Amino acid sequence: MATAASASPGGPGAKTAARGPSPRPTSAFARLSTRRAPAPTGSRLRASLHLGGAGAAISSISNAAAAAGSNGSGLAVPPAIAPLALPKMAGARGTHKNVLLFYCEEMRDLAQQVVARNDDIELRSISWRTFADGFPNLFISNAHSIRGRHVAFLASFSSPSVIFEQLSIIYALPKLFISSFTLILPFFPTGTSERMEDEGDIATAFTLARILSNIPISRGGPSSLVIFDIHALQERFYFGDSVLPCFESGIPLLKSRLQELPDSHNITIAFPDDGAWKRFYKQLQHFPMVVCNKVREGEQRIVRIKEGDPRGRHVVIVDDLVQSGGTLIECQKVLAAHGAAKVSAYATHGIFPNNSWEKFQPDNGEGPEHGLSHFWLTDSCPLTVKAVKDRRPFEILSLAGPIASALQI
Repeated sequence: MATAASASPGGPGAKTAARGPSPRPTSAFARLSTRRAPAPTGSRLRASLHLGGAGAAISSISNAAAAAGSNGSGLAVPPAIAPLALPKMAGARGTHKNVLLFYCEEMRDLAQQVVARNDDIELRSISWRTFADGFPNLFISNAHSIRGRHVAFLASFSSPSVIFEQLSIIYALPKLFISSFTLILPFFPTGTSERMEDEGDIATAFTLARILSNIPISRGGPSSLVIFDIHALQERFYFGDSVLPCFESGIPLLKSRLQELPDSHNITIAFPDDGAWKRFYKQLQHFPMVVCNKVREGEQRIVRIKEGDPRGRHVVIVDDLVQSGGTLIECQKVLAAHGAAKVSAYATHGIFPNNSWEKFQPDNGEGPEHGLSHFWLTDSCPLTVKAVKDRRPFEILSLAGPIASALQI
C-alpha cells in the first residue's frame, strides 16, 4: 500500500499522513445522491456543444447537478436545453448585407442603376482631381464613417491612363478598417494578352492579375473580385491566393432577352470560333448551335461553318468581346449565305476602338445580308454605351442586376 504524503501549511516540519487508502480527489461539482441521473454521456455532451458551445455544455452539466433531488424523490431532473440562435451569415437566404458602393466617374450611371436595384446598397462618391503635374489628387469623404462597413468599388479600366488613379483608391479602401472589400471590374481589359507566342512577348493579363492579387486585406479577410466573362478560361488561375475572384457571366441576360422575342422558338446560337464555343456552350446547350472557324487561303483568313445548319433560323452570334468586328461581320455574311432568316449578335464587352461600331448596320427587315437584326451589349464598357446609345441595331443589357446580386454574396 503506497503512502500518501500531503503538504501541511506548517512547511518542512509537517507530519506525514498515516498509511491507508489514498483519498479520492474532491469533485469539481457537489456530491450527488447515489440514485442521481448519470452525467451527460459523450453523445449528449457533443449535442450540447453543437447547440450552444462548450460554455453551454458545462452550464447544463452544472444545472443538472444542482437540480439533483429537487423533485423530492432524490432523482435528478435534467433541465430543458433551449437551442441558442445561430448567427446569420451575410449573403445567406433571408439576410441582407448593407454595402457602400464607390465608383469611378465612367461608371456613375451603372452605379446608380445598381443602387436602384437593391435598397441595401448605398452610393458613395470620391473626389477625383488632379495636381498641376497631372498626377491624381484623390479624396474619400467621411472616411471615418465607413469603418466596420462592407465596401465595394465599381471600376472601369478602359485605358491605361485611368488605371493608376483607380488602383490608388482600390488599395486605400481596405485599409480604412472596413468589414470587407469587393472590387467589381466588369471587363478585364488585358484578357486577350494571355499567352506568349514568341520569346519576349509579355502576357499583360498575368501582370494585371498579379496587381489585383495584392489588394490589401480588410478586417474581414481577403478582398473579393467580380469579373464578367473573362476572355480565356485559364486566366482565373493567374490570380493569387490573397484575393477571391468571382467569375460571373452576362449570358443569363441574353437568355432572358431571347425569351422576349416573337421568334424565340426559332433561335440558333452561332459561335465565331472554337474559343467562344468552349466558353459558352454549356450555358446555351438547349439551343441548336452553329460553330464557325477561320481557315487560311493564301494570305487571307476566311470564316467558314464548321458544323450546324442556320437555314431558316434566327441566328445569334455569341462571343465574349468585340473589337474591330471584322470576324463577326464575316461570320454574319457566311450565315446569310447559308440561308439564315435573321442574324443578330451578342458580346458581353463592346470595346470598338476607333469607333469600329460604325461598321454594324441594322438590316431594316431586308434580310441578314444587309445587316443585323439586333446587336446586344452589356454596359461593361461605359464609353461604348454612350457612343451607341439609341443607335440601331445596338441594345444595352445592363449588368446592374447581376452586380447587385454579387454584392450580397
